[in-house]
Amino acid sequence: MSDTSSSNPLLAAPILPPFDTLKPEHAEPAIAAFIEKCRDQLQICLEKAGDTPLWDETLAPLEEAQDLLSKAFSPVSHLNSVLSGGWRAPYEACLTRVTEYWTELGQNSELYAVYRALAKSPDFASWPQARKQAVRHGLRDMHLGGVSLEGDKRARYAAISKRLAELKSTFANNVLDATNAWTLNVTEESELTGIPDSALAAAKSLAESKGKPGWLLTLDGPCFLAVMTHAENRALRQKIHYAYITRASDVGPNAGEFDNANVMAEILALRAEQAHLLGMKNYAERSLASKMAESPEEVEQFLWDLAKRAKPAAVREFAELQTFATAALGLEKLQPWDIAWAAEKLKQDRYAVSQEELRPYFPYPKVLAGMFAVVDRLFGVVAERDDSVASYHPDVHFYWLKRGGQPIAGFYLDPYAREKKRGGAWMDDARVRRQTIAGLQLPVAYLVCNFSSPSEGKPALLTHYEVTTLFHEFGHGLHHMLTQVDVAAVSGINGVAWDAVELPSQFLENWCWEPEALAMISGHYQTGEPLPQALLDKMLAARNFQSAMFTVRQLEFALFDFLLHSRPEGANAEEIQRLINEVRARVSVVPVSPDNRFQHSFSHIFAGGYAAGYYSYKWAEVLSADAFSLFEENGIFDPDTGRKFLTTVLEQGGSRDAQDLFTEFRGRAPKIDALLRHSGIE
Repeated sequence: MSDTSSSNPLLAAPILPPFDTLKPEHAEPAIAAFIEKCRDQLQICLEKAGDTPLWDETLAPLEEAQDLLSKAFSPVSHLNSVLSGGWRAPYEACLTRVTEYWTELGQNSELYAVYRALAKSPDFASWPQARKQAVRHGLRDMHLGGVSLEGDKRARYAAISKRLAELKSTFANNVLDATNAWTLNVTEESELTGIPDSALAAAKSLAESKGKPGWLLTLDGPCFLAVMTHAENRALRQKIHYAYITRASDVGPNAGEFDNANVMAEILALRAEQAHLLGMKNYAERSLASKMAESPEEVEQFLWDLAKRAKPAAVREFAELQTFATAALGLEKLQPWDIAWAAEKLKQDRYAVSQEELRPYFPYPKVLAGMFAVVDRLFGVVAERDDSVASYHPDVHFYWLKRGGQPIAGFYLDPYAREKKRGGAWMDDARVRRQTIAGLQLPVAYLVCNFSSPSEGKPALLTHYEVTTLFHEFGHGLHHMLTQVDVAAVSGINGVAWDAVELPSQFLENWCWEPEALAMISGHYQTGEPLPQALLDKMLAARNFQSAMFTVRQLEFALFDFLLHSRPEGANAEEIQRLINEVRARVSVVPVSPDNRFQHSFSHIFAGGYAAGYYSYKWAEVLSADAFSLFEENGIFDPDTGRKFLTTVLEQGGSRDAQDLFTEFRGRAPKIDALLRHSGIE
């Protein structure tokens, strides 16, 4: 199929994604064309390399060609996640081509020889740090890509990589389809008692859009959480809870229709086989080859030690919840669908504060402007919306990040939940900062959340939890956008050890709890009245409410993931279920439904980049809490401390090892003390 840049906007290599003209049929021809250019450039690179290759003649032109491919694939991948309208098939077709290309590149022994020759060149030690790190990472990643394998083993490794890309996409699609397949049409308002007005308005609006009476409940995050946390109707909570925990599985309302059981089993078997082909005992070893943690034993010890510290407090917290539920709510035994609801009741009883009470003080426009002001004070950058930039949905806006009036980066902000959009929140890169022949290419990010939309003339009103989510994703965005590195492989979030990549995101969340910053991000949506002192005091007092229960929940996920990928072979659905049950028996403190199939929708590890890496959240939380403790010592807006974090962490990207960057910022190795203190765990 032929196409030209005049008719295919992706082939024109635009500065920003051409969302106003991009159509699904443009995707595959453009990706095919750019892959062909990459292959051609690789041959030129190898021909020019000789015995003493030079960066500017080999890797620099190859980076240029690959950047064109990445910039074309980026909007295709993104639109598949955030829009319906026919993007799934072209995305999957492109994904197959892109995976094949990167696998082929990673196994190219001639290119590997170029990397080795560059690393051994006499002047390598005097190279710019980013270039040296890019070469070191290239050698490591090509080894992990199977470059040292021969014959059938090399072909098998490549086939596995291709199949894994397909399976990850299938897993994600099954979760999305299972989530969208379930709705509940409620026509009696009495059945919805307790659910906040904002959630009811959204459910009513959705029902109207579908031509249905009453209210339409879904498994999308805002609706699900509203029901589970606030609905007085216990049967309703049980029904939506059951639908949620059985998504994409062999049980539940859509049993077997989107079942991920065989997908998980095949993913695990193939990951284990890849590790064995590389001479490793299991996939966990392969995963850690590019992370801060040095061994599987170190990760397991870290997780079990934290569980040992947190579980006694979690046991006490759950016992308090059960006592309260019996005495005040008449529930002799808490069931899984009671936990969030009873916890909210206890929180209100103890602190007289609820997320719903806080919502009016966190209108999205105020929070957004306040967050930008916080970041300006910390790092000296200003965010300015630019409506002249084409977007892909009316709710999505583009912003320039500026310093001294000059753009240094850009980002698309997609805040609200909608039908056919993947759940959760994430940051991804649209453009990476790099030096091109034409000049400096500015980094551009996608920031995605799933908040409730504005309704009934009101702006979107956020819970404080959603406020921290926004800060979290913007922290990731800053890591990508504030980099000063101009080599693509280690620019921004590229090349950052996965167990350190959550440091900037979790770090920025801390300002959501500081009174001085809260004054900047809050104000009643009708009056502008600041968050009342009494309400602020209650919110801060409730900060560590059930924090130990939350900690052991995260440890349950992290241990399950890591132990699952530490097996020498894969696991079938029954073995996967048995393992998560065993982990829960040792770590969890809350009741779990026998039909709970959490793993069937655990997209982080089966469809995302967190395989044998979910521990990274807790690992990086140690780093982020310890980093923030320096601001606690010097002042949360201390300019020198902010500048130091900017220059030692955010600007460095993946150009230096994360451990070295943290040590340079903090003046020592990380300690766990601040995390335990922030979590209220003795």
